[in-house]
Amino acid sequence: MYEYIKGTVAEVAPAYAVIDVGGVGYYLHISLETYSAIEHETETRLYVHYVVREDAQVLYGFFSREERDIFRALLGVSGVGGNTARMILSAFTADEVRTIIAAGQADVLKSVKGLGIKTAQKIIVELRD
Repeated sequence: MYEYIKGTVAEVAPAYAVIDVGGVGYYLHISLETYSAIEHETETRLYVHYVVREDAQVLYGFFSREERDIFRALLGVSGVGGNTARMILSAFTADEVRTIIAAGQADVLKSVKGLGIKTAQKIIVELRD
C-alpha cells in the first residue's frame, strides 16, 4: 500500500522513528541498521511495510529496499512475526542474513534474542533458495 515515507526526522530511537510528513508524525518501528543510517539525519526516506492486525495498525520502516525485502521474506516463515524479523535485522545486516541463510547457519541465527533453534532452522529451510 505504501512504498516509502519521506520527511523530517522528528524523533529517532534505536527501536523507532517518527517522521513528520506535512504536519503528520508517522511512528515507524525500525531496526538498529536503519537507526544507524538515520540517527544524525534531519530529512530521510524510509521504505515501509504496513501491517494491519485485528488489534493494531503498524508501520515498519527500512533505510533500504533490500532490508525491507529480507523483512518481508522473514514474515513469510510461519512463526516469525514483525518484531522477530526486526530483531534479526537489528542483529545482522540484510547481506549477513542472506549469507547466514545460504550457508545454513542456524546456530548463528539462534543467537538473536527470542529466536530458538527450531525457528532458526525453519527460516533456513524455507528461505534457503
